[in-house]
Amino acid sequence: MEATLSIPVGFTHGAVNELKRLMAEDGFDENKKLRVGVKGGGCSGMTYVLGFDEKKTGDEEFNYEGVPCIITTGHELYLYGMQIDYQAGLNSRGFTFSNPNASSTCGCGSSFAV
Repeated sequence: MEATLSIPVGFTHGAVNELKRLMAEDGFDENKKLRVGVKGGGCSGMTYVLGFDEKKTGDEEFNYEGVPCIITTGHELYLYGMQIDYQAGLNSRGFTFSNPNASSTCGCGSSFAV
């Protein structure tokens, strides 16, 4: 039996609804889970990763209100306690990240430093 880690990141009601909407679309691969992570780059040094992917070696799984998620074990350090929201307004559309571990963020909100 695989170990399941505690919930490292949270999602707002709006984000959960949008993720479930995406998962309900025709052609969605049910073998994929929501990958939450980081990669080097962006104007502040690290960029958020959020997209559906298959589980790989070194990934941990968690479930948030029916959304199956995966995170690379080493990324927990940068993301633990982060809140992900989804905005559908005219001025702001898409997923946004509120990360308590970020020492600075860029103007667009998709890049951060620790």
